[in-house]
Amino acid sequence: MALLFRGSTVLGLAKRLTPSAACQCGRARAAVRPRLFSSGAAATADDQQGGSQSMYGGRHTVTLIPGDGIGPELAACVKKVFSGLISDKAAIQEAVTAIKRNGVGLKGVLRTKLDDVDHHSLNVQLRVELDLFANLVLCKSIPGVKTRHENVDIVVIRENTEGEYSGLEHEGVPGIVESLKIITRVKSQRVAKYAFDYATKYGRKKVTAIHKANIMKLSDGLFLRECEKVSQLYPNIEFNSMIIDNCCMQLVSKPQQFDVMVMPNLYGNIVSNIGAGLVGGAGVCPGKNVGREYVIFEQGARHAGLDLAFQNVANPTAMLLSATAMLRHLGLLSYAEAIETAIYDTIGKAKVRTRDLKGEATTSDFVQAITSRLSTDT
Repeated sequence: MALLFRGSTVLGLAKRLTPSAACQCGRARAAVRPRLFSSGAAATADDQQGGSQSMYGGRHTVTLIPGDGIGPELAACVKKVFSGLISDKAAIQEAVTAIKRNGVGLKGVLRTKLDDVDHHSLNVQLRVELDLFANLVLCKSIPGVKTRHENVDIVVIRENTEGEYSGLEHEGVPGIVESLKIITRVKSQRVAKYAFDYATKYGRKKVTAIHKANIMKLSDGLFLRECEKVSQLYPNIEFNSMIIDNCCMQLVSKPQQFDVMVMPNLYGNIVSNIGAGLVGGAGVCPGKNVGREYVIFEQGARHAGLDLAFQNVANPTAMLLSATAMLRHLGLLSYAEAIETAIYDTIGKAKVRTRDLKGEATTSDFVQAITSRLSTDT
């Protein structure tokens, strides 16, 4: 048996939303229904053994109300103890079920163990299960953050479900390992079309396909050819291509030449992290994983930051910007714009910055500065 807690922390957001907006954001249902009392003896919910009224994917869903004072700490203790009973595999399946129900998700980075060959990436499992075929990372200069290059505005679009991340490896003979890289026409065409559609929708001028077709002539050659075919359907968008090693050099020397970039899986991981480094680091780039039916928002540079955990020093900008992108996706544009403006003003005007941006603010200082601006503006 597993329990899924729906914490009442959403009440803090609900207070700031109009009733109609709150319904849009949460598709909320009433958590408590009025019960009529009678004088006669009657069965109660307490007598109905076997579970809660709501079950999703085999999990009982209950409402957790942390309360005040020490309540939130004690409630967190219960959640921590209960979560220790859930395996990684079960947790991912439950997450998949929840996202299929909600259509939208917001996630942090899940760590992939390096030294355990039986531990498969939970991030990859989630993308494959939900067919989140395109990963998008926005690498954009932030006013007030001094970096080597200015006016960087790059969108990195990465095929998310195949390539080297297919996980098809084996050791046929001791000391000799084969790893298969899978590139298909359908998925290459699909992510290329997404890149050109994105460029068209958001007024971008150019799409650059990144590849290594000079060496991997069949796999990357197929990807490049499909990008070229798709480009012919978009005569108003400039198209060019670049070999991955040259691309990395060009990124760190003249990043302003890039607009929208599309590429296979592994190259996308490398390029998006270089792009993050150009504009301030892993803490400032938002991202999302897109499929035909579902979308998950998360920070663009996928670093779990285990060395920073529980020290109140992490930069929450990337996660907050990813969350505002989620609000835009849900149609809550005014809330997204208010939060985004507060974030940029906190960094640029108030100069409240975490250590990675050469500031002295803690995580909680930074968040408090943002919420103070939101309170003033509303």
